[in-house]
Amino acid sequence: MAYVYQGGGALDYRACHYGASRVQFRGPQARLDGNHIAVLGGTETYGKFIPAPWPDLLSRLTGAEVANLGAVNAGVDLYLNEPSVMEVAAKARVTVVQVMGAHNLSNRYYAVHPRRNDRFLGATPLLRTLFREADFTEYNFTRHLLAGLHRISSQRFDRLAEELRQCWLLKMRMLLQELPGRKVLLWFADQAPRPREPHASPEGDPMLVTREMVDAMRHLVTDYVELVVSPQMRLTGTEGMIFSAMEEPAALSLPGPSAHEELATELARVLAS
Repeated sequence: MAYVYQGGGALDYRACHYGASRVQFRGPQARLDGNHIAVLGGTETYGKFIPAPWPDLLSRLTGAEVANLGAVNAGVDLYLNEPSVMEVAAKARVTVVQVMGAHNLSNRYYAVHPRRNDRFLGATPLLRTLFREADFTEYNFTRHLLAGLHRISSQRFDRLAEELRQCWLLKMRMLLQELPGRKVLLWFADQAPRPREPHASPEGDPMLVTREMVDAMRHLVTDYVELVVSPQMRLTGTEGMIFSAMEEPAALSLPGPSAHEELATELARVLAS
């Protein structure tokens, strides 16, 4: 286990920007020569707490520039709202798109921040009608919101969950169709995609994404890579990760360096074929 306290040499993510985008991505900034690989995704792709995340390792294994366009808690909305970022991805020879959760996107029931997609901005009249007893001023983040609504009524939550799934399908289709060339869809989580289940709690990542949803995207991509963090990889805990004492719970929920290494190796193999 590795602790680096705030102000005492915390991990430098070498933040950078691409084009006119205001989103801070993990550096170093890649050279966009048309032969680069672009990777889109959430916290795992960004490599929170990881000194050498899988995009960096993929660059070393392939010899290609890799533009890490992953962002902490990103949803599909981040990319659809950032034309400069989509331009970087569209010019890449290969784009890897991580499957992100269905909770961090604006929909008919609530709105999220266009760049910080985990931020809950407000409920629509449709959601206020569905959950009349809920006090939406209590919620600042989507994960907290969904957990609270599920506790109120798992049956009514199913209606919200179905809306989020349909919205995810629509927006993921839009995202993938905007990307020319070779595309790789990536599942990187501690469990394989599961079938849709009624009254399922909003736990795990990517949240609310089912096997059926992933399968519905397969025809839009060239390759699909599914890496489930094995029990052996989980045994290493936070070994090799860099975080402060207060960040330990967050670090424990994320794949460690060994999982990033295995993923990079598998992606390099797929891209070489």
